[in-house]
Amino acid sequence: MASTDPVGDMIVMIKNAYSRRHRRVTVPHSRLKEGVCRVLFSEGYLEDVRSETDEKRKELKYLHLYLKYDAEGSPVLTELRRVSRPGCRIYRGVERLGKVLDGLGVSVLSTSKGVLSDRQARKSRVGGELLCKAW
Repeated sequence: MASTDPVGDMIVMIKNAYSRRHRRVTVPHSRLKEGVCRVLFSEGYLEDVRSETDEKRKELKYLHLYLKYDAEGSPVLTELRRVSRPGCRIYRGVERLGKVLDGLGVSVLSTSKGVLSDRQARKSRVGGELLCKAW
C-alpha cells in the first residue's frame, strides 16, 4: 500500500536513523522531500544531501541524507516534527510566521517560490504551507 504522507514517512525515517546512531539514511526521492532536506542542510541540521538514480531502474531516484552529530556524538537535530498533514493542512501568511524556540529552530514551508525556511520566507515576503519544524 502506498503512503499517503511521504514527507511524514521521511521525517520518521530520519528520527529513527538518529535514534540508532546511523550516519546515513536513504529515502525515496521527490522534489518536495528534496526541498525539505535542502532547507535542513542549509540550516545546519544535516551533513549532506545527495540525489542518486538507481543503476538498474533509471526511473527510481533516492535521496541519501548524511546525518550530523556534534563533537560528543549527540545528534545536532534534537526534534523534527511534522506540522501540516494530508488530513489537516496548516497555512501561514508571512505576518503569522512565528519563530521556533526564539529563532534557535527552523520552520520549513512550501511556498510559491519553492520550499523555504521561515527566515527565507520572511525575507522573500511569502507565506505557505507549514510542513515541519526542526530544532
